[in-house]
Amino acid sequence: MNAEEWYKEGNLHRRHQNWQGALDCYRKAIELDEASPAVHARQMLLDILEFYNKDMYNP
Repeated sequence: MNAEEWYKEGNLHRRHQNWQGALDCYRKAIELDEASPAVHARQMLLDILEFYNKDMYNP
């Protein structure tokens, strides 16, 4: 698969709330193309997960 296909696969995982699957696909897309939109998507997902995890531990 090429970088664009990995990026689209990551988006599919993200829509189904499979966060780890999305991150893995985005990582593979970035390895193939450092200018892929997966860079932004991966960072956005990491920021969201970090935000929610902090709230879970600080009721």
